[in-house]
Formats: sequence, C-alpha cells, structure tokens
Amino acid sequence: MSLASIVRKYDLQNYIVYLGFIAIFLFFAVTLRDAGFTSTRNLTNIILQTAPATIMAIGLVFALSAGEIDLSFGSAVAVSALSAAVVMQVMPMPLAVLAGLGAGLAIGAVNGVLVAWLRLPSFLVTLATLGLFAGVARTMTDLRSIPVTNDTFTGIFGSGKLFGVPSLVWWTIIGVAVGHVIYCHTRFGAHVLATGDNARAAQVSGIKVARVRFLVLTICGGCAGLAGLLYAGRLQAAKYTLGETDLMIVIAAVIVGGTALNGGKGSVIGALIGALLMGMLSNGLILMGLQVSDQMIVRGLIILIAVAASLRDTSH
Repeated sequence: MSLASIVRKYDLQNYIVYLGFIAIFLFFAVTLRDAGFTSTRNLTNIILQTAPATIMAIGLVFALSAGEIDLSFGSAVAVSALSAAVVMQVMPMPLAVLAGLGAGLAIGAVNGVLVAWLRLPSFLVTLATLGLFAGVARTMTDLRSIPVTNDTFTGIFGSGKLFGVPSLVWWTIIGVAVGHVIYCHTRFGAHVLATGDNARAAQVSGIKVARVRFLVLTICGGCAGLAGLLYAGRLQAAKYTLGETDLMIVIAAVIVGGTALNGGKGSVIGALIGALLMGMLSNGLILMGLQVSDQMIVRGLIILIAVAASLRDTSH
C-alpha cells in the first residue's frame, strides 16, 4: 500500500499540520537543546510573537472558505494601529480602541462592497487596497513612529497579564474560540462553507451570497484591526511598517492549517496550529543562525508544498 493511499484511507490529510508541528518541534528540541529552544521563556515568546498573525489568520479562514481572499490585511494592521495611537494622544483610551477597530472594519467593508456588490475579483480588489492603504499609513504620520504610552492600553493589548497568563495569550484563546464557534456551530459558518463550495447552488438554496462575501471580508478587516491593536500594545508604538511582513506568514499558516484555496473547507484550529508552526519555524531558524533571506526561502517552500497538497486534495 502506497503512502498516498494510506493518507486517503485513514483521512490523515486533516491531521498533517498537527503531525508536522510535532515533527518540527521535536527536531528543534533536539538540535537546539543547548540554545534554549524548549525553555519556558522561548516557547512563551513564540506564542506572544504569533498572536497578531493568529488573529489575522482567523479572518482569512473565513474569506478563503467563502471562495474569496484578502491581501490587504497588512495595510489594515498599520492603519488600525496608527489610528488608535493618534486618537489616544488627544482622546480617552476606549475611543482610541474603537478608532483602531473601526479603521480595520472600514477597510474590510470597502473590500466587501467592491467584491460583493460590484462583483470585482477579491484578489485584484485587495491587491489594490493593499497598496492604497499602505500609502495611507505612510502619509498619516509622515513616516513617523507614534509612541503608545497609555499603561492601560499596553496592559490590555500587550504586556499585561490576567491570572498570570499574558494578555496576548488570552486574546489568542478568545479569538480562536469565538472564530471556531462561529465557523463550526452557526448558520453563518455553514453559509460561508456553502458559498465557497458552490456559490450558484448556495444562491439557489436561499443563501444571500453577496452578504456572505461582504461579511467575510469585513471580518478580515476587523481581525486586522485587532491585530494592529495587539502590535501597538506589545511594541508600545505604532508605525507604518506594522503588518508589512505578515502576508506570507498568515497565508502560509492558513493553508498549512487545512483551509482550501478554492473555498468550501477550512479550520480555525488548524490556522492556530499553522500560525504557531510558522512562529516556531522562524524562531528555530533564527536560533540556528539562518539569515532572514533563508527564512523567506523556507517559508516560500512551505507555502508551495501546502498549496500543492491543498489543490491535490480538492481534485480527488
């Protein structure tokens, strides 16, 4: 019996990300034992660093599952973080939080309107808004970094702890839990999967496909907005470069986590494991002394393998 037939027989496709995560963890644990890879501090740092990417990955799971894609979340992160930081300088912290989340939701809603009701391809729309809002982020503060000095904000969205657990871990847990419940246990989640699987059939069955497409892209923007707040809280500053390097990492996390590129299948839990895997991979490669360019090559290869596996799986 071939390896491919064994994978199909026992439905191992759904567990590859978990098996891969364990294998890579064991590899680094053995080879980087003296470098402190398995230390509590290092493992906690991996989780903290991947928190914003995990939140963005949750939104992208919804978009891809509905047969759409969002490439603009990197720009949305920067605009959201800068919006919160600027407003916080002159207004109370809660209003700054609303400004940051509102900026992300607004960008997502713009994408949603263009895709859902003007029927433009989401790839081209979000590629355009990626550049557009990257420019907005650069002009908002004249390329200056805006410090975030509000202790309450940095505690909630960055360096704080609740019951001894870092706030970024709590945001990851809450985001994954809410995303998983909505995705797997609500009518909206079922409509997302039906739209991605066969939009025409979903329309005939009474599902408002345009509304679903609008909402999944708005959710992507909202998740990017929250990720922007987490970046600003952890770094205690907001800058136009926030989110610039996240596109490849988030897409890799979602695809590796089992979400199909052409819609109709996805996993929020898988996206979490994928994000942690990418964070662990970056951390391990840094400890091994690899340069940033080498890390990019490895991530690119992982995306190619994951995409090939995803397309091959859906072809059967």
